[in-house]
Amino acid sequence: MSDLLGGRSGTYERELQEARTIALGELEQRAAQLGATAVVAVDLDYEVLGQGNGMLMVTASGTAVVYV
Repeated sequence: MSDLLGGRSGTYERELQEARTIALGELEQRAAQLGATAVVAVDLDYEVLGQGNGMLMVTASGTAVVYV
């Protein structure tokens, strides 16, 4: 009901969670390719794009580091 009437949208929250998981996974994978053992200072940015705000973009950034 909230998807239609406003308030918290379960569908939207699930999509945000999935996009966040993908972005963090890609960040982790890229850091590993660089030889990093960790990523610090992770920042997540959320944007709604496209005609009618129909596209969601989540960007994850951070600093790849090697710790011993």
